[in-house]
Amino acid sequence: QVRLEESGGGLVPTGGSLRLACAAIGSFTSLNEMNWYRQTPGNQRELVATHTTDGSTEYLDAVKGRFTISRDNNKTTVYLEMSALKPEDTGVYYCRLFTPLDEYWGRGTQVTVSS
Repeated sequence: QVRLEESGGGLVPTGGSLRLACAAIGSFTSLNEMNWYRQTPGNQRELVATHTTDGSTEYLDAVKGRFTISRDNNKTTVYLEMSALKPEDTGVYYCRLFTPLDEYWGRGTQVTVSS
């Protein structure tokens, strides 16, 4: 069984920065990708950033240039560095681990950006 533990959310003012972390605990294939999703008030969950096994990254247009996704060398922890935060970035941020056989989700961490 794999579980994902997220941390790093909180309350920051507009323009501030936060670093989210998600640790994957358990046994899983190294052939995987990890993602950050978010659900902002009144909206559906959306994909924010992706980090694949080969190291490539992709971002939601709204966060390009402000957010950076990275992984540790063991590929068991994924980070999301968020800067120049805006009130519209407020929401619950979820980590996802996707493998060829399964997918796992974290419980989410709240990010609140005050105006």
